[in-house]
Amino acid sequence: MKTKILVVDDETDLELLIKQKFRRKIRENVYEFVFAHDGQQALDTLSQQTDFDIILSDINMPVMDGLELLSRVPEVNPVLKTVMISAYGDMHNIRTAMNRGAFDFVTKPVDFQDLELTVDKTAQHVQQLRQTLRAIQENNILRMYVDETVLNFVGRPEFKNTLMASEMVQATVVFIDICGFTSLSEVLPPTDIVTMLNRYFDQMVKEIIAQGGYIDKFMGDAVMAVFRNEYHLDRAVDAALAARAVVQANHDTLPDGRPYQPQVSIGINTGEMVSGNIGSASLKRLDYTVIGDNVNVSQRLQAAAQPGQIVVTESTYERLKESFQCRPLQEVALKNKAEPVMIYEVVA
Repeated sequence: MKTKILVVDDETDLELLIKQKFRRKIRENVYEFVFAHDGQQALDTLSQQTDFDIILSDINMPVMDGLELLSRVPEVNPVLKTVMISAYGDMHNIRTAMNRGAFDFVTKPVDFQDLELTVDKTAQHVQQLRQTLRAIQENNILRMYVDETVLNFVGRPEFKNTLMASEMVQATVVFIDICGFTSLSEVLPPTDIVTMLNRYFDQMVKEIIAQGGYIDKFMGDAVMAVFRNEYHLDRAVDAALAARAVVQANHDTLPDGRPYQPQVSIGINTGEMVSGNIGSASLKRLDYTVIGDNVNVSQRLQAAAQPGQIVVTESTYERLKESFQCRPLQEVALKNKAEPVMIYEVVA
């Protein structure tokens, strides 16, 4: 990768020497040099060209000296590193330069072999710094796609060695579906559909996070959330009640003038399930999720729920009845269940 270097010195002889001494690397496109003759001219160049890696600057120059330039460089490009090249190599100037942010100090007359080593070292440091900043930016973007709980899990030191490992956990799974939302695609432009959906999702997610749950995935107009640790079932039900209330409080108007109030149907189930990474390590595409019969039942309960209902099985109801008001509904046939399942609605 080419290193772009701004040389700031009022002595034209140095420009000629640099072009001679580094002619091979210039020819091989390893180094690119641009020259300025004082600090102000250097700042003007930096504001016009943002792709510099290194500054090689003298101290004693007209208009603006190198020490003043040092203090101004971070305002223009905080990633840039400056190496001072000066005949004033006394300890006072060296300390002043380093305190103002100089990366290194080279004394005149210049030892060009030493300067080349210094430039290579500085370029490597700048490259590492840029990679770190890029990683931070990518991590911030990643946090928009992956739940905080998952990021904390994958950040554990032992995670890489147990990439495809799984564990049995006690947890509660909540499926929330926005009823009839698919039919809106027939009357609303796609951009309006996405805007409304994201607004409803954002409202639901805030309630889920408030109760310590994490979003496992978004599936079209549905959300799958998982709750673990103490009181996971109670927290899941509280989140479901709050999510239902906040979403159904919306009052929108469709393009044809009809009012639209979204409704949700919710299925909740609790019990033992497998937690781990599902996917292909070779392809580097994994999904940190929970799987198992209890997860499947939760989704099928949501499918059996009517708009506005929060539905649980009888076994879950037995664990909830002292804390929440529930009412029996009816027996329903759930996929892959040999016998009908009695379901209950959580009222409040």
